[in-house]
Amino acid sequence: MNDYDQARQMAQVLLKSEQRPTREIIQKKVGLAMSTLRISESRDIQIDEDKLVRELETIFNIWIGTATILDNQEDHIPWLPDRRSKISWYFWNRYVRYLEEEKGWAPATINSIAQQTDEILERLEDPQRPGIWDTRGMVVGEVQSGKTGNYTGLICKAVDAGYKLIIVLTGLTDSLRSQTQIRLDESFLGFDSSRVYTASEENKNALVGVGMIPTEKAQYPFSGTTSAQKGDFNRKIVTQFGVVPGNVPILLVVKKNKSVLTNIFNWALAVRGEKDEKSGRRVVREVPLLVLDDEADSGSIDTNPLALDENGNLIEEHDPTTINALIRKLLHSFEQSAYVGYTATPFANIFIHPQVTNANYGDDLFPQSFIINLPTPSNYIGASKVFGLDADPTISLDEIERLPIIRSIDDEKEWMPDKHKKDHNPGEFPWSLKEAITAFILSCAVRMARGQEKEHNSMLIHVTLFTDVQEKVTDQVQEYLTYLRRRLEYGDGNTSSVLKDFEQLWEKDFKPTSKSIADSEPKLVPLDEVDSISWEQISVLLYHAASKIQVKKINGTVRDVLEYEEYKKKGLGLNVIAIGGNKLSRGLTLEGLTVSYYLRTSKMYDTLMQMGRWFGYRPGYLDLCRLYTTDDLIERYEHIAIVNEELRQEFDRMAYEGATPDDFGLKVRTHPDNLIIVTATNKMRASTSISLSYSRSLSETTIFYKQENLNQKNFDVTQELLVNISAYSRTEKYNYIWEKVAYDKIINFLSDYKSHEKCQTANTSLLIEYIKPRLHLNELVSWTVILISKNKAKNSYPIAGHDIGLTKRTNVSKFLQEYRVSKSHLLSPPDEWLDLPKETREDILAESNDIRIKKGEKISPTPSPNVIRSKRPSTNGLLILYPLDPEEITNSKIPIIGFVISFPNSKITAEVEYRVNPTFLEQL
Repeated sequence: MNDYDQARQMAQVLLKSEQRPTREIIQKKVGLAMSTLRISESRDIQIDEDKLVRELETIFNIWIGTATILDNQEDHIPWLPDRRSKISWYFWNRYVRYLEEEKGWAPATINSIAQQTDEILERLEDPQRPGIWDTRGMVVGEVQSGKTGNYTGLICKAVDAGYKLIIVLTGLTDSLRSQTQIRLDESFLGFDSSRVYTASEENKNALVGVGMIPTEKAQYPFSGTTSAQKGDFNRKIVTQFGVVPGNVPILLVVKKNKSVLTNIFNWALAVRGEKDEKSGRRVVREVPLLVLDDEADSGSIDTNPLALDENGNLIEEHDPTTINALIRKLLHSFEQSAYVGYTATPFANIFIHPQVTNANYGDDLFPQSFIINLPTPSNYIGASKVFGLDADPTISLDEIERLPIIRSIDDEKEWMPDKHKKDHNPGEFPWSLKEAITAFILSCAVRMARGQEKEHNSMLIHVTLFTDVQEKVTDQVQEYLTYLRRRLEYGDGNTSSVLKDFEQLWEKDFKPTSKSIADSEPKLVPLDEVDSISWEQISVLLYHAASKIQVKKINGTVRDVLEYEEYKKKGLGLNVIAIGGNKLSRGLTLEGLTVSYYLRTSKMYDTLMQMGRWFGYRPGYLDLCRLYTTDDLIERYEHIAIVNEELRQEFDRMAYEGATPDDFGLKVRTHPDNLIIVTATNKMRASTSISLSYSRSLSETTIFYKQENLNQKNFDVTQELLVNISAYSRTEKYNYIWEKVAYDKIINFLSDYKSHEKCQTANTSLLIEYIKPRLHLNELVSWTVILISKNKAKNSYPIAGHDIGLTKRTNVSKFLQEYRVSKSHLLSPPDEWLDLPKETREDILAESNDIRIKKGEKISPTPSPNVIRSKRPSTNGLLILYPLDPEEITNSKIPIIGFVISFPNSKITAEVEYRVNPTFLEQL
């Protein structure tokens, strides 16, 4: 470890107790660390202290929210709080020290992982719990956001708690499996699995990562797989692996591959299987199994057709696809098992039909126990930051300005047409790719000037699926890079055109972009670091930067991922231009990715998101990153950014309402021009396409503030409305009814009424946005207002000169600052047709029962809400006011005003199409 790293490590330890230290505190701790280091080393130590202070400022200013959770506690026995103090936490504590001391992770990040992994572990069963148990969960995090760090922490804690067999299912390629194994070697095993089969005290030269951290008594789990090219759980390893599951912790990092999964299944049953007298199957008893499915939406989903009736219910069992069947069969063969899927694109997983089961394979992989939505750290660069968001009041999205790092290209068609064949011969190198390579060399030189020479730098070129075409592109890139190197080394004679190209790109692109990002909030790049670098400092480094760059075709071999580790061990940074296709599409991380040249399109949301290798963390060099792509792809990613944000909002809303995974009615916004679909069609077997809008719908307040001032304001606004619309037209069942109320009175009411921010169904700004455009179409121009008054109410209150019986609604909120009505409904169904004449009501009831009879249901005296709204003229809206008895929440005598709006069918309405799962359809 060099002097700078030692000083950083020591300063971080000194700052550990500080939550959000100021620059002054950081400077003080850095000074103390330097003094301590000089004394301990007995020599003068010189480092760039200002740079260290800036780095620590960035580290300590990261903010991370809390995870949101959809939970199903049925058959679950809480255990972690009672057992926590009795567990030694050896592997977890060692992992934390590794993240702090070796990786230099921010305290906020480590604390967040600690909290999140506790929440996940608590939802798994206690590994000491006897009997039969099975947990199915899912963890959702952004692309390249640190899910591996999360599940590594979970593995450490699970093994500490007593789970004996840990199986990590990686992607479908050897390169991704090997990369995952390397990371777990460093952060969990503590030894290089490619060098030793099982580690022992005699193999200290093979220790890596956490294994290098001194502990009182070293512990090493067993690994049945290695990071080598053929290190998967193949037949050769199976025959040599003499470890019996259940005695010691065992880790297997494997591909989702038929033969590999079959090997695990056969091995486990061969050494620990017992015949179950009841079922006749061989099962493994008293070996707690934890299966972590990385990229759980890829390979693991059963895509065979389901036999469903018209209501979406399963008609019969069916045979699942191979990988899905083997994962389920493995879980089904252990009496004590837990499955946790990790993914950034959970569409396919939530579209799994929750009722699927099979006597041979057990339940499908639907996350029936829990779904956890990980928070996005403030320093994460995701789709919403890269591509921006337009404000969309219909789903409560605020505008997010796009980062100025995207460069639109339009000269790629002849070189690489959208639809080319495997024998395509790329033509003349496009100017845009030349600029992208120039930008990469420039970014490497700038990072050198900033003191980041030992960091990895990568450029991604992802333009074709075919390996033969990738080979030709590789040759072209190598040829152009060689040309640039020669020009930078020897010059261009009198013209010096290449150097001028670099300088022009620096002056017209890099300088203003860096300044813009450094000036933005939050501070993603230190301003003084941007201002301190001059062209003269950079120009002398260009040849050195270009000389270090290697051009590599990524074809899935283990060497592709080992290169980063080999360079890191030597204290060097790898500078590489990576050219590939599917091997770069999912999971594989390109370290220090700065420049991306991307043309590969897809019709699927999840595939496009996973191809976005440029998402992630870019500490100290975000301003140097560039994405060169087409306008068409930019538009697609802009749409996906909205879809992603809306989905995360749905998670948060459902979690807040205390919903279970079975309650999660998923709706995913489809592309308006159908250019892209949510996920592969065979992964959406149980989904339905529907269109949603306020047309023929209900909006009701179901959550209220408890603050006296806000409730007083809403009461005053209501009173003002009723006074301004003069005398009521009639009464019915003690309710007061005003007819032919002008639309502007309703808009004024909604403008002044303060609805609860979490009650999206009654967001007043959205309602106004919907009503106003209808007016010039002669829709919603006339309204009926109904003030509900209960005849036998316990309490009453004078409103607009009338003594009103207050409505009672039970508060079911777990939170002190809000009032949430039971079952999330304010409306009493018969109130919705109070504005309609008797003859219309008779027609509504008859039509409602006709529909019930056709569905095979019993007739009812209750009208169908959809039929009511279809019978209301499009010119008329209905506003129902419910004065709620405040006794439920406060000693105040002021009623809490809730409202319901019933919208008629609109002839011309802006609808948004969604793909929905069976639960959403049922709820709708």
